[in-house]
This record gives sequence, C-alpha cells and structure tokens, in this order.
Amino acid sequence: MDVLVVGAGTTGLTLALQAHDHGARVRVVERRPEVFRPSRALILHPRSLEVLRPLGVTDALLERADTAPSAHLHLGSHVVGARLGDLALSDTAFPHLSLLRQAEVETVLTRALAARGVTVERGTELVTTRDDGHRAWAVLRSPRGTEEVHCPVVVGCDGPASTVRSCAGIGWHGRPYAVEVVLADLDLDSVSGLPGPPGPPGAQVFAGRQGLLFLFPLGEQATWRLLATRASTGDPGQGFGQPGAAVPAAEVQRLLTDAGLKARIGRLAWSARVPLRCSLARRFRQGRLFLAGDAAHTYSPATGQGMNAGIQDAVNLGWKLGFATRGCRGASAETLGTDVLLDSYDSERRTAAHRRIVLTHTAFWAEASTGRIPSWLRAVAAPLATPAVPVLLERRRLMAEAVRVISQLRVTYRRSPLSVEGTPVLRGAPRPGDRLPDATVSVGGPPRRLHGVLARPGVHLLLQRDADPPPDAVLGPLVHVLRLTNSPGRGLVAVRPDGHVGYRCGTVDAAGLADWLSLVGAAAPAPVRS
Repeated sequence: MDVLVVGAGTTGLTLALQAHDHGARVRVVERRPEVFRPSRALILHPRSLEVLRPLGVTDALLERADTAPSAHLHLGSHVVGARLGDLALSDTAFPHLSLLRQAEVETVLTRALAARGVTVERGTELVTTRDDGHRAWAVLRSPRGTEEVHCPVVVGCDGPASTVRSCAGIGWHGRPYAVEVVLADLDLDSVSGLPGPPGPPGAQVFAGRQGLLFLFPLGEQATWRLLATRASTGDPGQGFGQPGAAVPAAEVQRLLTDAGLKARIGRLAWSARVPLRCSLARRFRQGRLFLAGDAAHTYSPATGQGMNAGIQDAVNLGWKLGFATRGCRGASAETLGTDVLLDSYDSERRTAAHRRIVLTHTAFWAEASTGRIPSWLRAVAAPLATPAVPVLLERRRLMAEAVRVISQLRVTYRRSPLSVEGTPVLRGAPRPGDRLPDATVSVGGPPRRLHGVLARPGVHLLLQRDADPPPDAVLGPLVHVLRLTNSPGRGLVAVRPDGHVGYRCGTVDAAGLADWLSLVGAAAPAPVRS
C-alpha cells in the first residue's frame, strides 16, 4: 500500500481513483458502516466534470444528472424563470450546471473503484496517525479489531472534524456563522405559486428578509429538498457542517410561510439543522500527512463549493501521489518528504481555497445575512429590480462568466514551481499554470474536441504540426504524445493530468522537457546499473 485514504466521501473516492490510475496502490477506510445519507451537496460544476472525465466516470454521472436545470426566482410577488443549461461556455464539454445528489456521485465513484479492485472498508476508523520521518504510521479500528499499518502517505479526507488534521497538529482557523442551514425532505399539499412545465417543476428560490429559501426536486425521502437559512440556534452538536438535530415541522412550516410560499407541509420525511463555519487549515501538508476537501477547508453553501472543491483538491493531489510513490519505491523515504512535486499541492490548492472563501463569504452575506443592508436588498431592492432580471439572465456571456468564476474554470497555478516556461517562449498558447481550454483539433483524422482526446490518465504532450518528436528515452509510461496537425509551428505544450498546462516551449527542447517530466515524476525511470 502506498496511500491510505481516510474518508470515503466524494473527495476520498476521487483521490483514490486518481492516485490509483497514476500508479499508486491505495486503501480507502471509512468509519461509517453505511453510505452516508442524506446528501448535502446537489450541484456538480463544469470544472468538476472536466477533471473527472479522464477517470471514466462522467458518462455515468451525467446519466443520473439534470444537465438542463431550470430555476424560478420568487422576488416579492414577481417570478422570473432562469435556465442553467447550455451556457455560453465554448471551451468546455460541459457548458451547464448539473443537478445531482452527492450520494449518487459517491455511488458512481465507489463502483469505479470496485471495478479497479479497490473496495471501500466501511466501519473502519482511524484512531491515530503520525509521520515518523521514514514512513507514515496509523492505527485502524474495525469490528475485526485493531490494526497498525505503515505506508508512505496518509491523506485525511475525513471532514471538518478531521482526525488526520488533529494528529498532524495543523491549525484550523476560522469562525462560525451567525446563521445556520435547515435541510429537509418534504412533500407539499399545495404547490400554488410554483410555476413550471408539466412534471416536477424546477428549483424554486424565494428571497426574503430572513434569507433565501431553496426547494429542489431532488429529495431522497420525499419530493422536495428544502435548504433555508435562519439565525443560529446555538450549540453545533455533531459538528459544524454536519446534519444535527431534527427541526420540528412547525419551524419548517414557518420558514416556508416567511418566504411567501403558499403551501402546507403534507409530509416531513426528514429534517436537520446544519451549523456552519468558515475555516481554512494552516497547511494542507505536514510531512507524509495530507488534507483534502472539508478536512482542509469549509465554506458556506453559497455557490455550491464544498463537494466540487473537494473533488478538485483530490484530482490535484491524486496524480502527484501516484507519480511520487511509484517513482520512489525502493528509494530513501526522505525523497518523498521533501519533494517539490508534493509541496506544490499546498501552494496550489490552499491559494485557490483562500479565494473561494472570499467568494462564498461575500455570496453568503448577500444570501443569508439578517443585517439591515442585505435584508433590504433581498426584500425591497430585488423585487423593484425584477424587470431587469430577465434581461440580465438572457445575457448568456454574463451568465457564463459567473459560472466560470463559481466553478473554478478561472483557477490558475502560474506561480507554482511546476509551471515552467521554456526557451524560446511559445506565443499564443495557454500559459504554464492555466487550465487548458477545450477546442476543436485535428490529430490525423477528422476534427475532434481536445478534451475528449485527452480523456485518459497521464501527462499529455501536444506537439504543433512541424515540431520534432520528443526522444522516447525521456518519456515515462504515463506520457502520451499527440500531434495537432491544425496548429502550425514547432512548439510543444505539456498538459498535467488535472488539465492544467505545466510546460510550454517554442521548440521541442529535449533537455528542458526531460527536466520538467522529472520534476513532476513522469519521466522514464533511470536505467538500472549492474
């Protein structure tokens, strides 16, 4: 075993898949004996679908998702319809938001792992772990007893109350919100005021002085999933970000009534209050112990970052762990502990997490704060501005740009040590650290979409039409070479497994390319000397 993954939510499952497909031997443990219900996340962003595509799971996810979701915005007595599919995002294969329960994402990822021979060990709890300087050590407890394990790396994907983070001594800084979320699955006796096409209506959003109230037709135990905010009721109970005590039906009904919904609860199948905290770990790595997802950062539910941020953390770290552990088997342990490749995970993803905290905090202030200004904006200014809302929603480019920001399509790692500019500089290509946009290309046959061509694990070397081929001696087993015949020139772009450009050069500089491949752990292994 190379990597012990603690936690089998969407972050842990994605990390295990990515690390496995890039050469690591993985083990996944989860303290809960059963799959966690209910789903807290309901939206999958375009960028998350992009980074999951090389793992071969996007088709199964899209089969279960609503990829053309609609929403009805209730602003006072006015109702405005909005469609969140087919946005003006020409540089991605997924120009839409996808409504999909977190539980269904976990099901797809779990089955993908099982197909690779990796079984999630449920009912197995991490008791403690540490980095002893030569390897990671952990104690696991299950119904079978207690077990000590040793491995190169332990990754905590174990949520806000992370055991791995606590054992690593990594600081956890932030503050609780003065409001909490109420989740519920319910049926409504009367749905007057909920417009929509025949069949289940789309999502409903109600703006009021107390905050926004959402109704999604994605309930797991009833027709509707309710998400609303209210003033915090006190003790976090089971922990921040975790569903806690049930909310009485009368209180849920009051939330509906205060939002202006003319409907009565017919059946309340399930409910919970979720205390919220905005937090960021001081570091995402301490030696051989790593953090990802909610163990590294927590947000408000505004803009739907939680599940998506964790998936993108996992894809970033997973390929690095795969290359690093595969490349150091039999080598000294210190090589892994000081490797620039693994250090880059913290510098890349913690910076992105800090920016997301600013985004979500601002959005949540407008969405849920009970202060005078946000309350006035929701209850008074928004209804007055209703005539302008359809005009704004029809501005497809404006909507697309908002989705770009929300879904991390704009994230760049230009300052990463893995982002290298060769000499001479290749002009007109994405800069090292930038996400590689999708485009129509020719690779020796009919035109194809670039992201589809690259949809397999590994590093991809994109050669311009007249470029010299790279020497085979520097190419590792997970390096794929493609020649773009519709791109004139002699340059080269190297694309990381997470879809970001890592290296570009105006010519195929064999030495520069070899150095970069060695930096990221993708170079051919050194020959064994007798």
